Amino acid sequence: MVARVTLAEVDTVRMSVEEAVARFNELIVPPLERQPGYRGVYALATPEGRALVMSLWESEEAADAGLASGFYASQIEKFVTFYRSPPGRESYEVVVADLPGAVAS
Repeated sequence: MVARVTLAEVDTVRMSVEEAVARFNELIVPPLERQPGYRGVYALATPEGRALVMSLWESEEAADAGLASGFYASQIEKFVTFYRSPPGRESYEVVVADLPGAVAS
């Protein structure tokens, strides 16, 4: 399994963290769920607007497909006017996963 991590900072003057979370759930999660190889997503946020989004993929190929097709860029664009600075992106191999229960808001 591969984790794609995006680090971003929402401009909380333009959009509250709560609004950003609602928008993420409405505009980002449904298209993600339709991507081949998608295995889940975690979004973490601070009250100041710092965010870490980790999407999980069955393979490096599945994670890379979203980049090659432009899917990732199209999702980032949905928030472009609300970022304080351009988001960063990293990929990691998942080497330990212990998920006895999921926490959702």
